[in-house]
Amino acid sequence: MVVLAASIISKSGKALVSRQFVDMSRIRIEGYLAAFPKLVGTGKQHTYVETENVRYVYQPIESLFLLLVTNKQSNILEDLDTLRLLSRLMKRALASQLLRYFLHLMKSSHLGTKKMSQLQVKQYCEMESHEEKLHKLVLQSKINETKEAMIRKASEIDKSKIEKNRGEKGGFMSLQSMGSGTGFGSETSISSTGGGGFGSGSGPVFEVESFSSKSKGRPTASASAPPKGLGMQLGKTQKTNQFLESLKAEGEVIVEDVRPSIGHSKAAAPPPSDPVTLTVEEKLNVTLKQDGGIGNFDLQGSLSLQILNQDDGFIQVQIETSGNPGILFKTHPNINKELFSGENILGLKDPNRPFPTGQAGDGISLLKWRMQSANESLVPLSINCWPSVSGNETYVNLEYEASSVFDLQNVVISIPLPALREAPRVQQIDGEWRYDSRKSVLEWSIVLIDNSNRSGSMEFVIPAVDTSELFPISVGFTSTSTFSNLKVANILPVRGGNPPKFSQRTLLSTENYQVV
Repeated sequence: MVVLAASIISKSGKALVSRQFVDMSRIRIEGYLAAFPKLVGTGKQHTYVETENVRYVYQPIESLFLLLVTNKQSNILEDLDTLRLLSRLMKRALASQLLRYFLHLMKSSHLGTKKMSQLQVKQYCEMESHEEKLHKLVLQSKINETKEAMIRKASEIDKSKIEKNRGEKGGFMSLQSMGSGTGFGSETSISSTGGGGFGSGSGPVFEVESFSSKSKGRPTASASAPPKGLGMQLGKTQKTNQFLESLKAEGEVIVEDVRPSIGHSKAAAPPPSDPVTLTVEEKLNVTLKQDGGIGNFDLQGSLSLQILNQDDGFIQVQIETSGNPGILFKTHPNINKELFSGENILGLKDPNRPFPTGQAGDGISLLKWRMQSANESLVPLSINCWPSVSGNETYVNLEYEASSVFDLQNVVISIPLPALREAPRVQQIDGEWRYDSRKSVLEWSIVLIDNSNRSGSMEFVIPAVDTSELFPISVGFTSTSTFSNLKVANILPVRGGNPPKFSQRTLLSTENYQVV
């Protein structure tokens, strides 16, 4: 089979979409397409017509023609089979995708001489593109540069405010914004502006440095806010909606993309109301193997301090931990390490200096810890997936088993699926499910896992697929229990008197939790 071009044209011969597979000029192919309507007689039932040089294999589609232009030596049976395949693909593709389908269907080592199945076309179109990946990397680089510029500008504004406050408050220097400093992949250090380690007449200045990975803190307001002045852009969405409506009118099943009520992200904490607030936060990075066993277990945690009033900054924090030898603690460089090692008390090296106040986010990070292990019993939630192919269908059974140590909230198990015409047929489930047709992901949600449902299962059916396409499975959840079991035992006033009232927030969440 040698296909010269695949096209969609109007009744008058105007090309709407066309892809050629041999080296020929545009004028020549446009001439072939313009001549085609004159060769097709009215009321005839033929599916091809020939000239001296080429053969047209075509199929009328309402007011259009789906057309293959081939040489006369081409196998007409294969051409007709290809035409039927393209017709089916048209029902599933937008105009921007048709060029890719035509290219992959016809493309071979040289001149479009290879015939492929519909599954092969679909697989090729879903493969990664180096050019697309490079474009995305360049775009992401520009976005990162813009964010960094905004962060630098915000830092300059903060510094000017600090200098102003120093003059107004007798030399006190407040903390710089710690927006990303409370994340698990960042380390904080204390820099001095003069002698004595803290600067002349000023409090400690906490700055963000690299720890072991990139900072995963909250974005600043300027980075997360949408750009002003752009307004709503409806053109593309409106065209997409019209296309979906036309598919519905033709009997196609369209699954609406409804966002889930349960998300993976951490809910925004209410602003602190107590004079002193301490936040214990741990994040999990876990990789489980689909055949059993654990590939990676990495836990990173931090203890952050938020103080509202300057008078309450002259304190020390006494903590209690579970004593797990696998957890390695690391104090801030300006914390008295001997005091912490001997008495589990977090206090500044210079007790005459207060902790800074009025910090954004969770405040300043006093203590960090990390735990790595290959012990599968530490995993809070295990996922087992049992897919099996029977005839033209794939039956998928999933089950979860939760540790008795943790009660888990907002559990979402996301199973990737190949592109489907219809939503999966869920036959049994403990919890709720949602199918995201745009991302082709099936989400299994359980609001709470406690002693009443430490295990659960789900069963669904989809058309026959390669079972490797069902991985990796992503898992998200939160918990108010932590591995370190760190608790604030007491607040100790350095200057005597009654300690300020304090509260503690505790959260365990997932950062990257997968079954591969």
